[in-house]
Amino acid sequence: MKDKLFIALQHLLPQHALSALMHKLARCKTPWFKNFVIKQFIQFFDVNMSEATEPDPQAYESFNAFFTRSLRDDARKLERAKATLACPVDGTISQIGAIENSQLFQAKGKHFNLAALLGSETMASEFEDGSFTTIYLSPKDYHRIHFPVRGTLKKMVHVPGDLFSVNPTTVNAIDELFARNERVVAFFDTPAGPMAMVMVGAIFVSSIETVWHGEVTPPRHNQIRSWNYNDKTLTYKKNDEMARFNMGSTIVLLYGKDKIAWAEELAAGQAVQRGQVIGKIKA
Repeated sequence: MKDKLFIALQHLLPQHALSALMHKLARCKTPWFKNFVIKQFIQFFDVNMSEATEPDPQAYESFNAFFTRSLRDDARKLERAKATLACPVDGTISQIGAIENSQLFQAKGKHFNLAALLGSETMASEFEDGSFTTIYLSPKDYHRIHFPVRGTLKKMVHVPGDLFSVNPTTVNAIDELFARNERVVAFFDTPAGPMAMVMVGAIFVSSIETVWHGEVTPPRHNQIRSWNYNDKTLTYKKNDEMARFNMGSTIVLLYGKDKIAWAEELAAGQAVQRGQVIGKIKA
């Protein structure tokens, strides 16, 4: 009953208005307010500040600055071999496996469509029968996204949509959740062939930004927007920062057919950290 009420409430809430309010509050620099919120957040979610470049919670100018905090250089062991894939985020694997019949597995009895997720039939063709993993970032996690392999940016798409929560309860209850929520999709050429990084928005995820564009959302739009980068050479190294969630959410990482193999030990429900080996590039 509790879960049903939680889902029903999400349908009734003004999702975008609440996210806009969170965007403003998260950037409030009033010392007593931001210090109180940060302190309560750390205590409630048991955030490990010893890993942060700046371990003093009061040193952050706003809650958003704290939430998108950087980690110490030695906080994560980063996989650097050219033939492997490094995990792009800290989080928990929701699903991992193959794209079958243009469908990605969401949860028991639920799938979502590849082209709908990417916002492009043309780009979806590059990932037919390919591989994907969905990784959930909880509130306590590190919220910067990094390159799992060297990549050259080709295109970015912003797909407007809902802002349902992406926690496990909601993922198990709402059909095609990741193809319904607002998202930013970046496409790359890599040594592992085509790669797509889908950054899925959620309620209270007040902003998604990339290193090459800055904030993509907000402002919010009613139409799909796209940017092509074929006339530029925007190449990034493995483990470089790619993007940030200003508040937490989920990523979906995709590769083409027969291009990569996920590490055998990975499974749904498993915690992962940025930089660890999650797969290898097929020769």
